[in-house]
Amino acid sequence: MILQALVKYYETLLKDGKAVPEGWCSAKVSYALNLSKEGALQSVIPLKQQQERGKKIVWIPDSRTVPKMVARSSGIAANFLCDNSKYILGVDAQGSGKRIKECFEAAKEKHLTLLENIHNDMAEAIKNYFMTWNPEEAKNYPVLADIWEEVIDGSNLIFCMGMKEAQEDLEICKVWNEACATDEKEEKGTCLVTGKQDKIARIHTTIKGVQGAQSSGAALVSFNAPSFESYGKEQSYNAPVGEYAAFAYTTALNTLLSQRKYIFQLGDTTVVFWAESGEETYQKTLCWCAEPSIDNVETIRGIFENITQNKSIKIDGIELDYNQKFYILGLAPNAARLSVRFFYQNSFGKILENIAAHYSRMEIVKPSWENREFLGVNGILWETINQKSKDKKPVPNMAAAVLRAILSNARYPGSLYTDTLIRIRAEQGKITWGRASIVKAYLIQNFNMEKGEDFVGLNEETNDVAYVTGRIFSVLEAIQEDANPGLNATIKDRYFNSACATPGSIFPILMKLKNSHIRKFNSPGKKIYYEKILTELMGKIGDFPKRLTLEEQGRFMLGYYHQVQKRYEKKELLV
Repeated sequence: MILQALVKYYETLLKDGKAVPEGWCSAKVSYALNLSKEGALQSVIPLKQQQERGKKIVWIPDSRTVPKMVARSSGIAANFLCDNSKYILGVDAQGSGKRIKECFEAAKEKHLTLLENIHNDMAEAIKNYFMTWNPEEAKNYPVLADIWEEVIDGSNLIFCMGMKEAQEDLEICKVWNEACATDEKEEKGTCLVTGKQDKIARIHTTIKGVQGAQSSGAALVSFNAPSFESYGKEQSYNAPVGEYAAFAYTTALNTLLSQRKYIFQLGDTTVVFWAESGEETYQKTLCWCAEPSIDNVETIRGIFENITQNKSIKIDGIELDYNQKFYILGLAPNAARLSVRFFYQNSFGKILENIAAHYSRMEIVKPSWENREFLGVNGILWETINQKSKDKKPVPNMAAAVLRAILSNARYPGSLYTDTLIRIRAEQGKITWGRASIVKAYLIQNFNMEKGEDFVGLNEETNDVAYVTGRIFSVLEAIQEDANPGLNATIKDRYFNSACATPGSIFPILMKLKNSHIRKFNSPGKKIYYEKILTELMGKIGDFPKRLTLEEQGRFMLGYYHQVQKRYEKKELLV
């Protein structure tokens, strides 16, 4: 299913001129070797481009469409027209040993063979270059001296004559395409992706751009041990994917991973997403909705309002199709391979509807200083992390599971709830806006808590024992603070965790402390005010429960949070 969706996406990109044809690939190239017709190296032209990375300006290799590059592991295999210094110059950082010479000879043989029957200026220049180039003298060339370290660092090199690059030569392109079409060495079979007869790809092109994976690329489909093989079939023959499908899905996925503005990073999971139509507006819209910023709050609010009212949505002048198929893929590094964390597909309208439902569950009263309207996926995960730890990353599997739950309107992973409660306990009852939102959303979705809209702010009507108990704890804390202005620590710092888990054994102690605190009030009005609130709340629960379940502890925390926010409302003045 994943490969089929990627192949279809590749075909859409190819139709729109946004993807390279079969037999070709997009590669990052740093330098072009400018040759004379006799094959002499006249100059080295830098192709790197400036790019802004955060606050820095860096130089990065430019993209070029070049003949499909081979997947190398440990053997010697030369590319055509584009390769690193080992194959093109016969040197690398270690010099020019035996293996490096073999790499150069492999490249020489490949180019002389493929260009044998082409006699135009570009082909003759490349053939003459390989016939006359002496790797041992490479370092002595003046045009290489100033950039020697950059050239031999593994960067890709291409050939050119002035402003014309070799891979743009029509005769050379024709020869390469014919060579790809007539290669009959590979085994043929039925492709599992297309269902058609095709040459089966022995090794698939590596995928680049997944954070944490090898910089040279990692395989999505591969077999590296006999225990994974069956029926005597080795390598990727074990899961027959045709060369066309292998090329198409790897090209599509590498294209998606190169679009850095349309990628989420959730812990160790790199998330890419695309519309079947190839229209980038859908990707942009999902980015806004899943990771909102202060700058696009109004746009997001408008999108969700239109969704609930079944109105059309226009972004950048394009009307979005609610029925457009949309795909979301989460990938994680696994040594030289990639792990699929999740794959989700649905109509774009349904995905937006599910995200809107999630934000509705997350809606809760906020402190006056909080200027965020929506808490994005990374914001949710941030609330579960110990801010004092060195590795500030969420639990790997949980990050992907949270996003999948939001997109599919499914139950949230249990680890999201438990990790949030753990952080609240570890920080002695520190319930931030984000943590309260998580608890509320989880209770509604996973524990079917009654009407979510009734718990956006303080719910004074509910008689839920755990919720009311949390409110009582907040009132007792307020009494202590009013009786002892400037207090550094309150009952929350010492008693919150035990009051949340076993209120029956802790609240009698807290009520006694309350009596001593309330006697310090100089104003009778304050005493009457607090006693009235406590009497009303105690009337809702009777006796304190001996212990609270995990679900009830969440309700306790929610009640506590709501009551605290109520205390800070400007309209409430204590006399």
